[in-house]
Amino acid sequence: MSKRTPFPFVFWIANMVEILERFAYYGIYMGFGIYMEYLGYTRGQLGVVQSIFLLFSYVVPVFSGTFADRYGFKKVLIVSYLAYLPSILLLILTKSFSGIALTMLSIGLAAGIFKPLISGTVRVTTDKTNKTLGFGIFYAMVNVGASFGPIVAGRLRAVSWNTAFMTAAGAVALMFVITLLFYKEPEREMEGVTLKQKFQDMGTALSDIKFAVFLILLGVFFWLPFWAFFNLLAVYIDGNLDTARLYMNIRSALGTGVADFLSRVDETGTRRLLGETIAHTGFVIMIFQILVSRIAEKFKAMPAFLSGLIVATAGFAFIGLARTHTPAWVFLGILLFAVGEMVSSPRIQEYITWIAPKEKAGLYMGSNFLAIGLGGALSGVTYTTLYGHFGKIAHPEYIWYMMAVHTLLGMFMIWGFTKLMGEFVEQEE
Repeated sequence: MSKRTPFPFVFWIANMVEILERFAYYGIYMGFGIYMEYLGYTRGQLGVVQSIFLLFSYVVPVFSGTFADRYGFKKVLIVSYLAYLPSILLLILTKSFSGIALTMLSIGLAAGIFKPLISGTVRVTTDKTNKTLGFGIFYAMVNVGASFGPIVAGRLRAVSWNTAFMTAAGAVALMFVITLLFYKEPEREMEGVTLKQKFQDMGTALSDIKFAVFLILLGVFFWLPFWAFFNLLAVYIDGNLDTARLYMNIRSALGTGVADFLSRVDETGTRRLLGETIAHTGFVIMIFQILVSRIAEKFKAMPAFLSGLIVATAGFAFIGLARTHTPAWVFLGILLFAVGEMVSSPRIQEYITWIAPKEKAGLYMGSNFLAIGLGGALSGVTYTTLYGHFGKIAHPEYIWYMMAVHTLLGMFMIWGFTKLMGEFVEQEE
């Protein structure tokens, strides 16, 4: 392999901003099922809010990516912050279902404006010598924020949910300052076409039946169970596993200080693990993503992606078994899902951006977000609702077995598609 090109300063600034945004986003999102349960809402109502939130979070980038290509990343980043900050603060003021749904829609809108901008920055500041490592670093930074956000929010919600929301708003305010002072627009060929032409270009991209079908397959068979994992795990741990035993497991492995930090004392005086503090993959990804990226770059994108799905499938199965066997198996399930995610998610996103011409990075990432939005929009109204049904028949673990079968089926569907239609050709520069 040729010598890697060093990353420019703006690459690292962009990744710093990504940490803060994921801190705010996941600090709210990971515990939101517990929050709605605290307010007395049903699993079905939670599923509706999750679907609305994820739909807007990942369909709006289709539009914001095109604006970024035309007007520049920095200007659109600032617009996203101006939408983000008041939306988060609205959570403090509203408690009705319609108010919560509209507020989460607003946060999803703001997050959607932001989402393609940092990955787009990574795309235009990397080349063929450092692209896999660059996206690996980016994905690791995503998970630094996604790990500490739920931990801090979990601790703060034990004091007050409003305090947790205020902290998320503070992270967005800090993002604004960093971007304004230090983010320099990366050099690239700026688009001079009209917005109308931009959408015509996107229509042309999606009129490619092979590309459109590929996005649908990714949405239904990868992103749907992917988002269901994050939608449900915190609620499942808090409500269906023995969190007192999980606290003891953490204390035995990591010590009393760490275990106490990740837990709370309930009304009976029993210390229990807070579900959202471990209901994600960030801890594993923070440590191992760079190593996994260095290994993954030695293999072609599609075989690496499909192998990740196999590992994620095993993770789902062990999470289900944690209820009927030993609760500690949830840690193995999360570890396996994290490995699958580390291999699959950054690699498939890198793959899609690198089948795009460099000046159309935002456009293609916007198209990719259609697949993510499709999976997210279906995840709440399907799996969260089914989770409520399985809970009523005293078998909530069944939801994880369904997700395992779903992901395994998806692996065969996507593999069959690439064999039948052929893989896409990645750009050299």
